[in-house]
Amino acid sequence: MQIVKTAIAAALATLAFSASAMTPIQDAELSTVSGQDGVSIAANLNIKIDSFVYTDTDALDANGMGGGSVSFNGIKVNGLIAANIDILSKNSFLAAAGAAGVTNPGTFYNPATGGDVVQIAIPASVVADGHYLNVSVDAIKMGNSAASFGSVAMNQIDMRGTTVWIFAH
Repeated sequence: MQIVKTAIAAALATLAFSASAMTPIQDAELSTVSGQDGVSIAANLNIKIDSFVYTDTDALDANGMGGGSVSFNGIKVNGLIAANIDILSKNSFLAAAGAAGVTNPGTFYNPATGGDVVQIAIPASVVADGHYLNVSVDAIKMGNSAASFGSVAMNQIDMRGTTVWIFAH
């Protein structure tokens, strides 16, 4: 019985190795293979923050003045954002950084020994009109007051053309 188990195990192992074996591809077949570089990411943001509070911790003076706080309540960020992710060679990165107005990339990247760079870019053609980021604050209050100074909104925040680079050092 042990011999049968060993024979079955050997047959299964041989089958597994032959199924996963790499086979060479001829140039004619390789020329028909196509692919794309990079990765695209899109997100419809819906971020809510209960409040942002600024507190002045100065001690009260003789007249009871000083200290206090202001709170921004009901903060929301929403809208469409999309990005392309690519790997740039050192030379491509230095050219892209120069085109972006970076006059001295040596302050954060070593041009002599630096390697590839991950580029995250928000392209101009991805965001449809009317689908930009929006930020709003429902109420602005002083201290513990229930009264509000009103609200504030920043609409149509256009981040197209923004580029971020990530690299090891």
